[in-house]
Amino acid sequence: MATANRRSFVLQTVAAAAFAAAGIGSAHAADTIKVGVLHSLSGTMAISETVLKDTILMAIDEVNAKGGLLGKKLEPVVVDPASNWPLFAEKTRQLIGKDKVSVIFGCWTSVSRKSVLPVVEELNGLLFYPVQYEGEELSKNVFYTGAAPNQQAIPAVEYLMSKDGGGAKRFVLLGTDYVYPRTTNKILRAFLHSKGVADADILEEYTPFGHSDYQSIIAKIKKFAAEGKKTAVVSTINGDSNVPFYKELGNQGLKATDVPVVAFSVGEEELRGVDTKPLVGHLAAWNYFMSIKNPTNAEFIKKWSAYAKAKNIPGHKDKPLTNDPMEASYIGFNMWVQAVTKAKSTDTDKVIAAMAGQTFKAPSGILSKMDEKNHHLHKSVFIGEIKGDGQFNVVWKTPGPVKAQPWSPYIPENKGKKDEPVVATKP
Repeated sequence: MATANRRSFVLQTVAAAAFAAAGIGSAHAADTIKVGVLHSLSGTMAISETVLKDTILMAIDEVNAKGGLLGKKLEPVVVDPASNWPLFAEKTRQLIGKDKVSVIFGCWTSVSRKSVLPVVEELNGLLFYPVQYEGEELSKNVFYTGAAPNQQAIPAVEYLMSKDGGGAKRFVLLGTDYVYPRTTNKILRAFLHSKGVADADILEEYTPFGHSDYQSIIAKIKKFAAEGKKTAVVSTINGDSNVPFYKELGNQGLKATDVPVVAFSVGEEELRGVDTKPLVGHLAAWNYFMSIKNPTNAEFIKKWSAYAKAKNIPGHKDKPLTNDPMEASYIGFNMWVQAVTKAKSTDTDKVIAAMAGQTFKAPSGILSKMDEKNHHLHKSVFIGEIKGDGQFNVVWKTPGPVKAQPWSPYIPENKGKKDEPVVATKP
């Protein structure tokens, strides 16, 4: 009997090994589809990124409540790259190589995305990037659900130059010192040149991540604006530096009627800790605002409010807010779910192919579409004025969705460069 038991044990062990080698084991990884969440939950970018982690967790809960995806539950794998750009690459390698995630939702800054990019390409992973950026990039392994410059920066500056926007003739390009602000401002400078604005009428200033003393910079802006022509500020400040910047703007009485500021990285979440009464009339350009009225947005806000209260999310349990990168995260996640369903697989190349032309009813009020070629969403553009309650009043919008131009026509090196189809090779 003992011999029979030993033989049985040996046979079971051999069979188990064979099944494991074939990938048919009953391991936990086989029972779920793992989803990587790569957002800074500490450091200078936590003010903006933490809520994007929670948005993805809400979307995962929604899918799981409906029975999961391909018959499996989604399992989030949350990591904190802590606003440390090289750590983003390390965490990406961990998520794909060790944790075996099928997709990653993450990054805010372009420097973090640039850190992640070579890793997802090397390991043939999949990144959904939910924040406006400087363009000048296309990757088979990345879907860009935030705005390209022609879907945010260019329309915003055109608005500032228009009669409705105040007719600005001089511009302060103020940003955090890294790739997104510098490249965006390179594009904007070239755009302004094309409109006849001279370099003498453009002031360009940068501050490091986490900068907190804006007294001298606001004073310099006031001096520049006092030299005659109507002046506007274009802000690409990112992260928690926005709080002291806007506080100093209020302290020095720089009103929107005198020198309007349009921001590309400030939404409802970043204004949470700021007295917005002195900031009324200053602007932000996005592809979504919480204040937009339509049934889809009302449902999105309702879902988020219920989730934030149920999960006791700090700040949001008492004052739930939605913003543009949250919407972009939610759209990207749902399109990924649709693509996996269409492909009947989480295989990267099959999902990439199935993503082409995906649509989703967006809280902004449009039917959002993933471009068949360039991995960017077609997006409407909105310009909103800050209100006293920290919300935005939409003062301008495009008639409909705008197709992204990843390669800016205002950069001479891009002449003749077209959006090449970014498709996976056949698996």
